[in-house]
Amino acid sequence: MIYNFGIYCYKQLVALAGMRNAKARKLTQGQKGIFDYLSQHADPQGGYLWIHASSLGEFEQGRPLIEAIRKARPDTRILLTFFSPSGYEVRKNYPGADLVCYLPFDLPGNVKRFLDLTRPTQAIFIKYEFWANYLNELKRRNIPTYSISAIFRPNQVFFRFYGGYFRRILRNFTHLYIQNEQSRQLLAGIGITNVSVVGDTRFDRVSDIRLSAKELPVVEAFAQGKKVLVVGSSWPKDEEFILDYFNHRDDIKLIIAPHEIHESHLLFIESRLKHPTLRYTQATEATAATCDCLIIDCFGLLSSIYRYGTLAYVGGGFGAGIHNIAEAAVYNLPVIFGPNHRRFKEAHELIACGGGFAIDSGEAFRSTADRLLSDPDALATASYNAGHYIASHTGATRLILKDLFGIDE
Repeated sequence: MIYNFGIYCYKQLVALAGMRNAKARKLTQGQKGIFDYLSQHADPQGGYLWIHASSLGEFEQGRPLIEAIRKARPDTRILLTFFSPSGYEVRKNYPGADLVCYLPFDLPGNVKRFLDLTRPTQAIFIKYEFWANYLNELKRRNIPTYSISAIFRPNQVFFRFYGGYFRRILRNFTHLYIQNEQSRQLLAGIGITNVSVVGDTRFDRVSDIRLSAKELPVVEAFAQGKKVLVVGSSWPKDEEFILDYFNHRDDIKLIIAPHEIHESHLLFIESRLKHPTLRYTQATEATAATCDCLIIDCFGLLSSIYRYGTLAYVGGGFGAGIHNIAEAAVYNLPVIFGPNHRRFKEAHELIACGGGFAIDSGEAFRSTADRLLSDPDALATASYNAGHYIASHTGATRLILKDLFGIDE
């Protein structure tokens, strides 16, 4: 079968790449330990609610649902799987699940062994996960299977003339809880009608994060009532024009949380700055108050840092794609981002409502930032639009809980 051969080849390529690439090496090593882990820790009686997230982003998307189920039904046993090391390595000790492991490669023998060891009663796949052998076997075993926060686009293989095999995969789902009406129409066009438009659970997640945001005294002392540009998940292409822009202004402060925080990158950023600068891990409240730029040289704080900002720039848009802009917008921050945002529904909708701004060059960034930082009315309007957009899109978790589990939060 062509699909199985493709998965087998992918597995071999990952193992080969692991000789040079740390992420691929972690995936290969993690795959080797899955069945030993399950043999030792899974209850032979099974009965797990299995939730699969490809990576950390999908996990955060599904997290409101996991935690709401755990709260409403604490006896539910939850099996959480990841495919990517970026999810597993960060959340392998997540207390909201009873078992956490990698998902074995989607080969028939792996699939049967995995399901035999865990014996799930229900399966939930978050957003983009459509593994053929898993979905076929779940259907064969009559295990109800759901997709949540899925979004579909016309250029996906399901809607191509040659996509018959993949369309059959989608028919294995018991129900799909999708993000928007366009997705419903696309699915209806290929005969799939067991769908509900409920929105994106990621909005519930960022709202939860805002409610539980950390107090950060060092950042608060740094901001001290000034206009603060918060740059989140930046890459070198973002930093080239942002640092130049900041160097030519003396009326704002900058918080920059680069996507990569290895020493050489931090030194690069510091070398480009002309204003007094501190790294977060070396700052105190007293020293932070005297500097103009704070470099966040650790992970886990960005979602709380946005609360101290006036305006946000979220990186990645000059590369593979923008990072999480909703994390900033939930704090009523206008969000600027780069041109590669086509796959992100929230980016298009934030632009449409006036809370988000796409730029394609350093000059475009300068023009947009100048306008928002110099015009109080424009800033206030954009701030309201960003926050209102997030608030008006929450509630997907509640709808899924009620429909799928009969739980009223």
